[in-house]
Formats: sequence, C-alpha cells, structure tokens
Amino acid sequence: CAMKNTSFVELKENLKELKLSTMARELESHLRQARESGVGYDDFLLDLTIAELRMRTEKRLTRRVREAKFPLLKTLEGFDYDSASGLDLRLIRELSGCDYTREGRNVLFLGRSGTGKTHLATALGFAACAQGRKVRFCGVTQLVTALLESREDRQLGRLLTQLERHHLLILDEWGYVPFTKAGAELLFDVVSRAYERHSLIVTTNLPFEKWVEVLGSERLTGALLDRLTHRVHILEANGESYRLREAKKRKQGKKKACKS
Repeated sequence: CAMKNTSFVELKENLKELKLSTMARELESHLRQARESGVGYDDFLLDLTIAELRMRTEKRLTRRVREAKFPLLKTLEGFDYDSASGLDLRLIRELSGCDYTREGRNVLFLGRSGTGKTHLATALGFAACAQGRKVRFCGVTQLVTALLESREDRQLGRLLTQLERHHLLILDEWGYVPFTKAGAELLFDVVSRAYERHSLIVTTNLPFEKWVEVLGSERLTGALLDRLTHRVHILEANGESYRLREAKKRKQGKKKACKS
C-alpha cells in the first residue's frame, strides 16, 4: 500500500470531491496500518469503506434524533425495570424492533404520573430513529396550541403535512389539560390522518372512560378511540412514581445524616 506523496494528495482530494469525507480523513492512518501489518489492497479498501459507512450511519442517526425533538434522550437500557410493576417486558422488547411502525400500529402507555411512560415512549422513539424511521415527539398540549396558532395563520395544512411525513408520532401527556372544542377537533384530525398509515405512541394518566372530560364530546371521543385503539399495543405502568420514590430516598438520606 505504499504510495507516492503526489498520489496520496490526489487520492485524498478525489475522496473529498466524491464526498467520502471519512475515507479522506482516515486515509493516512489506514495506509500506515496497512504498511505495518501487510494488509492487501482489498482489505485496505474494505476497512476504509466500513469507516465511511459507519460515520454516515452515525450522522443520519444524529440528524433523525435532532429532528425528533425529544425533550431528553432516553434509552430502553437506561430504564429501571425493577420498579416498573406490571409492565409487559416481552412486548417492550418486541416493540424495540419497530415492526409496529411498518404496520401502522399504535402504542398506548397508561399509568399514573411518574411511572416511566415518557421514558419508554422516548426510548422506543430513539429505537425507531436508529432503524431509519422518522420520528417526532410532541407534548399534546403544545401540539394543540401549535395547531390552533397555525390555523389562525392559515398554515394548518402545512403543519399537518409536516406531521404526516413522520413514520412515528409520539403524543406525550395526553389528558393533563382539557382542550377547547376547536383544539379537540384538530387533535382528532391528526389521529385520523395517521390512522393505519403511520404509528402513534400516546402516553396518558387517564383511563379511557375519562377521555371525554378532556375532549369535551362523547361522539368525538368515541371516534378518536376507535381509530387509536383499532390496531394498538397497550402497556400499563402501575409502579410507584419515580419522582415520589426519589423524594423518599432523599428524605431518608437526610434523616441518616442528622442521626450521624
């Protein structure tokens, strides 16, 4: 793999021109390693192309995660499963494969506040990003506000089209704030447009029978639930609130410190 200096410079420039930036950047180190180990031309090129592909995969993932707008990046590996009472771990592992996003199925996380619903929803969103899926994370209240504002600005169609471009839309904290009639109807439009074409992940602390309290209409609630739950995986998080558990730990720690 010995190479004259002029050839090396020209090759590096060609790689840059072909937009193979990682190969250009790592060319010198790979040449040096090839000379020292006696690697053949085919293995030398293979190693360079592997480095290029790896970097492109990492950049694509970084871009998809940035575009998803996760409030915090969470992974399935970082979840405290020991404190998650009643969760179907087999189903969570299955969902991490992201087949549901290719089948237009939805995922619904039910449970009290602080039981890890948002963590799991975000982690599944990250897993989808890693597998090349376009994801968007939205707090439901913020989404409804954006929908109402875009309608006033005559930009509603544009926003709905942007949302439709994603394979997976995460709607977090559904039911924490009641919606106006107009807001509920716009949210229904988002769910209807996704129906059997794109996947939704919804987190909520409300049982189904109370959804009418935030949507304001039994007819609208029934139609929305019909679409959302037609092809759905439901996971219930029944453990103790993570924040409450952490507060108890801090309180116990203070008691021990005082005694000592």
